[in-house]
Formats: sequence, C-alpha cells, structure tokens
Amino acid sequence: MTIKKSVFYPIYFVLLTGIFYVLCNASIGSLIYPFAIGFAFALVWANQKPWIVCPAYLVASIVFDYGFYNIISTISAVSLLVIPYYIHVLLKRNMKIWEMAIYVALSNISNILFSYFGGGTFYYEIISMVISVIFMLLSTNILEAIFVRGLSYKLTIMELISGGLILLVFSDGLTPLWIGPFSFLKLFVSFTTLVIAYCSKSYFAVFVSVIMGFGSLLGINNPVFIAPFIIWAMAISLFKSYKKYLMPVALILGEVLSGFYFDLYYNFSPWQISPVITSCLIFLAIPNKAFDKIKAILSTKSNRIAVKDVVNRNREVLENRLRTLSEVFSDMDKTFRKLAKKSLSEKDMKDVLRRELKKKVCENCPEKNRCYRAYSNEMEGVLREISDIAFEKGKISVLDIPNFLNAHCNKITTIISTVNTLCEQYKRYSELIGNIDVSKLLIADQLYGISEIMKKLAKEVDMPVSFDNVREEKIMEELLFNEVICDDLIVYQKDIHTLEATLLVRNEDKDKAIIPNIVGKICGNEMAVQRTISSVKPGWSTLSLKTIPKYDCIFGISMQTKSGSAKSGDCHSVLKLDSDKFLFALCDGMGSGDKAEEISENAINLVENFYKAGFESDLVLSSVNKLLSLQREEAFSALDICILDLKNGIADFVKMGTPCGFLVSKEKCQIIEGSSLPLGIVKNTVPDSKKVITEAGDFIILTTDGISDSFESDEKLAEFICSLNDKNPQDISDKILDKALENNQGMAKDDMSVLVVKIF
Repeated sequence: MTIKKSVFYPIYFVLLTGIFYVLCNASIGSLIYPFAIGFAFALVWANQKPWIVCPAYLVASIVFDYGFYNIISTISAVSLLVIPYYIHVLLKRNMKIWEMAIYVALSNISNILFSYFGGGTFYYEIISMVISVIFMLLSTNILEAIFVRGLSYKLTIMELISGGLILLVFSDGLTPLWIGPFSFLKLFVSFTTLVIAYCSKSYFAVFVSVIMGFGSLLGINNPVFIAPFIIWAMAISLFKSYKKYLMPVALILGEVLSGFYFDLYYNFSPWQISPVITSCLIFLAIPNKAFDKIKAILSTKSNRIAVKDVVNRNREVLENRLRTLSEVFSDMDKTFRKLAKKSLSEKDMKDVLRRELKKKVCENCPEKNRCYRAYSNEMEGVLREISDIAFEKGKISVLDIPNFLNAHCNKITTIISTVNTLCEQYKRYSELIGNIDVSKLLIADQLYGISEIMKKLAKEVDMPVSFDNVREEKIMEELLFNEVICDDLIVYQKDIHTLEATLLVRNEDKDKAIIPNIVGKICGNEMAVQRTISSVKPGWSTLSLKTIPKYDCIFGISMQTKSGSAKSGDCHSVLKLDSDKFLFALCDGMGSGDKAEEISENAINLVENFYKAGFESDLVLSSVNKLLSLQREEAFSALDICILDLKNGIADFVKMGTPCGFLVSKEKCQIIEGSSLPLGIVKNTVPDSKKVITEAGDFIILTTDGISDSFESDEKLAEFICSLNDKNPQDISDKILDKALENNQGMAKDDMSVLVVKIF
C-alpha cells in the first residue's frame, strides 16, 4: 500500500463513519430511521469499496444504538450487502439496480421480525423498509455523478433532486446533535450557505437553506430553523458583490437578529451563536484557490469565450493562407495559358509550302534560271494556286496541276509528291501542337479551378463564426431535464439557411431520438444528426447536427439496352454534393455495347469526381471535354446534368448534346432545351445551361435520345408526361420507358434511359 493510500483510506473511513452516524440520527418524526442503510447500499453501487463502507456503517450504527437487537440487525444488513456483492464479483456478473433494491429490502427483515415479535409497532419498520429502498434508488443518481462520472459535468434534474434529498436527510440527522449550546446543524448549514453563496448564484444559497431547514422539520416536526436559515442566506447574498469578509459578518448579524430581535429560537443565548462564528472562521481560513475549484464544479454556464476566440482567430489565419494559395494557383494558371503555342496559320503555312517547293524541286533543276527569268510572275501564281488547292482538299493529284505548269515543267510528279508530303506533315504538326496546347490549357483550367475553390473556402472562413450562447444554455438545460448528459455544446450559424450544432454526449445517450428534437425546437429549425464519431474522450461521442434543408427528393431510373446489344451505352449518376445539393446525370456514350459503355462510364466518373472536388459546372465540362478530345479514338458522350439545391429549390440544368429535359409542375410541363455539341467532338465547346426555380411536388425528368427519338416530337413526349397522374417517380419512369418501347413496336432501337426526380 502506497503512502498516499495509507493516509487516504483511514481518513475516508473516519469521514464515512461520521456521515453514517449522522444518517443514523436522521428520522421521520423520530419514529422511522430508514436512511443510513439505503445510503450504504447506494455507495457500494457507486463503486465505493465495500470493505470500507461496511465497517464504517457497522461502527456508526452500533455507536448510535449499541443494543442487542440493533447489533444483530446491523450485522444482518451488512451481510446482505457484502455476500451478494462478492457473489456477483466471483460470477463476473454485474449487479442490476433492481437486485440491489431487493437486497436493501431484505436487510430490513430483521428489524421487522424483532419489532413484530417484540410487541413493537412493526408497521413502522415496513414503512422504513420501503423508504430505505426509495432513498437508495434516488441516492444512486447523485453518487454515480460524483464517483463514476465526475463533478466536471452539469447535473441532471434527477441528480439535483437526489442531491437535494441527501442534503435534506443529512440536515435531519444533524438536528439532534448538540454539545451544550453548540449545534452541529447550525455549523453545517451556515458553512454550506456561505460556500454556495460565494461560489454560485445567490438564489442557490437561499434554495439550499430552505432545503436544510425542511430537513430539520422532518426530524423534529418543528419549523424553528427554517426562517433563520432563510435570513442567513438573504443576508449573505446582500454582501456577495463586496469583500469576502463581509459575508461572514452579514451571517453573524443575521443570526443575532434571528435570536434576539425576531426571537425565532426557544431560550436563545449568546453561546448559541458559536456554531455560526466557527463556520465563519473556517470559511475565512480556506484559501481562494480552493473556492475556485468549487466554483468550477458549481458553475452552471460556460461560454468558453477564449476557446471561441481561438476558433475565429484560427479561421482568420486559415483565410489568409487560402487567399495566398489561391493567388499562387491563379498566377500558375496565367503562366500555363501563355505557354500554349498556337500552330502556324494557314497563310503562313502556304508560304512555307511554296518555299519548300522551290527548295526541293526547283533548287537543283537545270531550267531554274530560265523559268524564273522568263516566267517569274506566272510561276509564283501557279505555286500559290497549288498551295490553295492542297490546303482546301488536303492533298493534290495530277488533275489539280495548272495547265501552265504542265506545259513548262517536267517535274510534275516530284511537285505532287512534295506537296502531299508537306500537307501530311502540317496536319500531324497541327494535331501535335493542338494536343500540347489542349493539355496545357487543361492544366491551366485545373489550376484556375483550384484557385477558385480556395477563394470560396477563404470567403467561407472569412466571416467569424457566430456562436449562440443563449441557445446553447437552453439546449443544455433541456437535455439535462431529459436525462441526456452533454459535456460540451456549440451552436453556430453557418449561412442564412443553415444552423449547425456540435454536442459531446455520453455513448449511452448518442442514439436518443430526443436530442435532434430538443436542438431543433430551441433553434427554431428542424435538425438532424449528420454524423456521429467517437470522441477522443473515452465513453463519449461527438454528434454533428445540421438544419434539415427546406426540400428533399427521391428518384426513379428506368433503362433498356438496345435490342441485340449486350451492354448499354447509357449510364446515370445520383450524387450527394456538399451544401445540401444533389447531382443527377445521364450520359449517353457513342453507339451501343462495350465501347459505348466504357465511354459513358469514363465520362460520368470524370464529371462526378470534378463535382465532388467542388469545381463549377462550366469548368467541369470544359475539362472533361478536353480530356475526352485528347483520346486517339473518337469518344463522344452526350451529357445531361441537373444540380438541385435542396435549401432553396433552385435547379441548374447543364446539357451537352442531349435531348430536352422536362420540369413538371402542377400547372404545366416546361421543356428544357439544349443545343450544345456532345463531349469530346471539339476541343472548345460551351455547354447550354439554365437555372429553374422548383417547388414541392415538381418532377424533373431527364432522358437519352433513345427515349426522345421514340416520340414524334418533344411536345408529344411532354403531352404524354403531363397525362401521367402517378406520384411515384419510379412509376413515372417505368411508364415513359414502356410508352417509348410501345411506339417502336416493342423494339429498343437505341439504348434507352429515363431519370425522374420528385421534389418534396
């Protein structure tokens, strides 16, 4: 045994013995004594050592009444505490609270039997048994909070009630304890009132003094102490804001007024002030550091201003760094765009072609001087004509040679071969330079996108977090009232639509449905738990709650592969983005089968990843288009996208080479048109986009050309959609697909897909 334990355990034993002795004196009308045994069982339930608790109770009970019957009853009660406890330990089985209640009841059997056979009023002992069980059950609440959970957390309503009950019973037990004129009740109450008034709110001191006054009433059926205790608390509270020593002075004056002026006691003498004076001296002797610890325990509110200031200061630092990084990527974007080298223009290339012809064909020709002396202008015109034809057709043949050249030149074959070779080289050169430029521009686009994302993040963290201390306090109190222990809580406004809350709760409370209900009720918004993670603090979990957006959505998808094809070239995506946005997309790869499936899946995967990273629609589609255009093989994809913001109901339609989309509301069916080319055809293309405001009950419908081409026109498809009265999006998509197949006599002439989204 260490020195620390060797000192602690004896002191703890003496302290428990004193507490049990006081509780042995606690009674109801000096007839029923049920409290000491219940408290002993409650202490063991709260993980206190039975080998300390039981001897302390045994000694205190025998000192209180050393009669034979009481000694037997006490030993019997202790046995019913110790034996079941160690049986459960040996069996490695946790004791249930209801089992403990049974053992408490059985511990009173000996008292009932002695009273019954001894001719006493045994029904008092039956009442005592019932009250001891109730007292044990209530006491476990506060004792668990003290010894198991710790006093660094706010107490629940039941814990406060059980704490007040123990205080009442303890005051009851102190009431008959006097040494001459010295009252231990007055000593305890006066000191407790001073400490609570100094370390907590004044009304707490008044409330506690009333509880202790009623404790004395419980034992002696006399309210003599209630009024003096209230006068003490009020007198102390009046001087709380001033010097510390004025509070004891006010207490002594309150006692003098109660005894001499108001005559609230019987046979009051000056010596009866001694307990109050003693408590005042003890209070003044205690250092302020000790009171600071008590204040921390009794504190009911913690704004954590310093922590919140640190959060906002860190956000400011992060904002500056993000803006700096954004500028770096922006400069890199500009640099890469300047690195893009444009290929030679057609005019310049024609000049190069003419020079190369002269160099390769005419340079070593014996007729060179004669031709250029006699036919200089005519030869320049002929070469210009040949270069124009070559660039228009891509190559030349004998039929394209001008008559003048046929009549005056004997190297026609060499001219044709040289021109065609140069045209082919120019074509390869242009593609190479073009692809290099596209790659550089693609990198520049990504750098620009990263710059914009960082700029947005910097803007988000630029505004300081607005913490709501009032709501935090209300939520904390409501959670405690509903038996949910919350160690820490932060409520803050993220944006105009979104309120967020982060709670640190016990693991046993994390799944309680009442938590989002309470937070939502106090915040004035419907809230939902977004995620639950294990805290770094063992036994606790962190809950992140967020305002539920105004709208929600469900979707249905129906697809049919082209008849005779093994795989579909259509694919779809439904993706939850940040900030309560949903991405709905249909992608139609060129053709059908394996190759079309690969093309569409590649395109849709690129789109998903760009959107998840936070890129804007124009930049996403521009980047995907450049990537697809760099492939050696043709890889065209028609892409239909709708981004739905659930916070405000705004839908962004983005279309590239796709059929019309539809927005179906109660009044009409709106056609969303698009005329842009599909992805991958040309390197620079601009998607068609349109912003539409939706409402609850609206349907968004996207289709591939396999569906739209099965109807005579977009208007006919819109008429059919309007004729449907279904409320389930899956039923609507199924019926549109069935009608498209019916229009084609049951054949799928192309891959068919229809995506229906319902907003509610």
